[in-house]
Amino acid sequence: MRAVSIAPLFVLAPLVAFAQQQFSPAENLAPYIPTPQTIVERMLELGRVKPGDVVYDLGSGDGRIVITAAREFGARAVGVEIRPDLCRKATERIQALGLEDRVRMIHASVFHVDLSTADVVTMYLLTSSNERLKPTLEKYLKPGVRVVSNEFPIRGWKPVEMVLLKTGGSEHKIYLYEIGKTK
Repeated sequence: MRAVSIAPLFVLAPLVAFAQQQFSPAENLAPYIPTPQTIVERMLELGRVKPGDVVYDLGSGDGRIVITAAREFGARAVGVEIRPDLCRKATERIQALGLEDRVRMIHASVFHVDLSTADVVTMYLLTSSNERLKPTLEKYLKPGVRVVSNEFPIRGWKPVEMVLLKTGGSEHKIYLYEIGKTK
């Protein structure tokens, strides 16, 4: 993999620079399964995303959550994606939509990104992955940050709300956590 240097595209995004690195298979936390748009919108609503918020989507895939956060909710958004093809696809869509000033993608492992500027963190990772990621979230997120997990809970944290959403003939659970209220 080549060295990647990411310059912030807006003031609130952190400066992230990566040296040559290989991502271990253990850093790939979930298969790529696109989140249906109705669930994307409900996740962002549940996270109380508002204009000016900074939203991080961990395992961002094709970028649909960060794009929706910017277009529909007025947020600034950062997608973190380990797969270079998905990161490239999302970046191309962001550019095509003219959202480069409010949305960016970082090609990285979620374990190596500073999340300290986040107001809201979204994710669609496995329960075991959420558990592995929990120390990173606890390290970087300040009290009051909302964490929204699609389908899979964060063991050991108490959700402040859980929504059951029926769409496409299936039921989906969305968990809302708030840092400082997770115990």
